[in-house]
Amino acid sequence: MRKQILIVGAGFAGMWAALSAARLVDKNDSQSIDITVIAPQPELRVRPRFYENAVETLVAPLQPLFDVTGVNFLRGTVTQILPASKEVNWTDTNGESHLHHYDRLILASGSHVNRSLVPGAQTYTFDLDQLESAAVLERHLNELPRQVESDARNTVVVCGGGFTGIEMALELPGRLREILGANAKTRVVVVERGPTPGSRYSEALRNTIIEASAELGVEWLVNSEIEKVDASGVTLRDGRTIPSQTVIWTAGVQANALTAQIDAPRDRQGRLHVNSKLQVPGHEHIFATGDVAYAATDDKGNHALMTCQHAILLGKFAGNNAAADLLGIEALPYRQEMYVTCLDLGAWGAVYTEGWDQQVKLTRAEAKKVKQSITRELIYPPVAEKEAAFKMADPYAPFV
Repeated sequence: MRKQILIVGAGFAGMWAALSAARLVDKNDSQSIDITVIAPQPELRVRPRFYENAVETLVAPLQPLFDVTGVNFLRGTVTQILPASKEVNWTDTNGESHLHHYDRLILASGSHVNRSLVPGAQTYTFDLDQLESAAVLERHLNELPRQVESDARNTVVVCGGGFTGIEMALELPGRLREILGANAKTRVVVVERGPTPGSRYSEALRNTIIEASAELGVEWLVNSEIEKVDASGVTLRDGRTIPSQTVIWTAGVQANALTAQIDAPRDRQGRLHVNSKLQVPGHEHIFATGDVAYAATDDKGNHALMTCQHAILLGKFAGNNAAADLLGIEALPYRQEMYVTCLDLGAWGAVYTEGWDQQVKLTRAEAKKVKQSITRELIYPPVAEKEAAFKMADPYAPFV
């Protein structure tokens, strides 16, 4: 009877898990293992670029790639994981439910922002979480000139000063000038709980963010928390209000809710603890990867972040190890010693750092070139050619 590797999700981690598993199966000439991906669509949505214009173009087709590498694709959404019977319940595009058996499950279902943290946020804020919601925001911004001019129309509030919030906020001054005209008096405000802009980052990175924000005119309200959001704008805990027709929510990222269906330890963001093979303890048939995995990157106490940088390699190791488990081959322990950040800072440029201590190596135009190389080339899927795809799917292949 043929063995089944089932992958939930076709994001960075899910796509690479599928290719890596297919690579190892092909390398060992196994004809007894099927690899199947279940996801809402056979495309990679380039989420790290959702703060940019033309967001609906930021996708890459996966079906040709899956076809040449022997990966099966089922279009739908997994709604239930049944570890006892090694099955998942999934719903197809017609709304019909199905059961799919697995011998090894790779959970790569991603993450989402939590807009239920503050009253009114679910109704009155926008987000960059999914392609559809980012497209709604883009259409809203482009329609602002049709609104009556006011401070509220010309003000954008970004809730949360993490990487997504920073990239969106520093992109906005230039975007708003294009939309509302160079003479429009616009305002971009970042509401941040921390004591300084970029307070969770290194001093060098923090100072670069502050410099770029000041040059572009982006305001930071630090030591601030949001009390509520309504049709008129944002109310802070201290009673201050910010009139705005455009409030963007970037805080409170959580792992996909499917992780809660597995009886295993999770971190504060809902990510499943995994061992070095990326197996979920107590569930040796289940591997977690990408944004649903709390995985140690080294022996120094560092753990993978919810970034495509980590999701790509996590996916390769998870796919390889799930296949290795069925083939009786030794697994590869996940390690990702190198960590970099490359943060887009709008018209100012970008900043590139190396190491977990975030040493700034490049800024402005030089860093912008690196950022664009990463997000417009390196993180995209390989060409739909079997040998090239399998070469890149090797967990030990250089990321170039």
